[in-house]
Amino acid sequence: MITQNGMFITLEGIDGAGKSTHLAWLTQHLQQRYAEVVVSREPGGTPLGEELRHLLLACPMHRETEALLMFAARREHLEQVILPAMRRGACVISDRFVDASYAYQCGGRGLNTDKMKALENWAIQNFQPDLTLLFDVPIAVAQRRLAANREPDRFEREEHGFFDRVRNTYLERAASFPHRIRVINAERPISIIQEELEKTLSSL
Repeated sequence: MITQNGMFITLEGIDGAGKSTHLAWLTQHLQQRYAEVVVSREPGGTPLGEELRHLLLACPMHRETEALLMFAARREHLEQVILPAMRRGACVISDRFVDASYAYQCGGRGLNTDKMKALENWAIQNFQPDLTLLFDVPIAVAQRRLAANREPDRFEREEHGFFDRVRNTYLERAASFPHRIRVINAERPISIIQEELEKTLSSL
């Protein structure tokens, strides 16, 4: 993959883990260090990606179709948003990236991991973030937060066991890639979490 000059940071976690809560703070903090900070999301981030997001969050489909559409959106996201911004020296923050596919499609849906690795290699040439912040909470806490929020999408309506598998897969990936993935205990007060995030960003 082409050499970049900027920084790529991703936020991960099960639905209800609190990623959105900390996104604005992270953006403001990084704006003190970078002339340009680009905030995006997956699936989405581009006009085509947003169209695919609507399908993915609303329409039932085969798990392999789901994975293929996720990577179709991701390829556009990488080409149209992430790489151009990094070439400009920007810091890109994305709400989810490839770890989410392993967690949701492999862990949650049971998609074969070898197929996912082949898809990752073909679609994005194993491009990885510089830092991944994995916000982790118990399933019960996440579901309470979701219940108090908006109407749930297709993923958020899944049963407890699905989210348990997703969370376990996230934690397994964190153990496999400790140099890149930092696990954040998101059950604590926001101020404490932000202190930890500040230390993590300062160590980059």
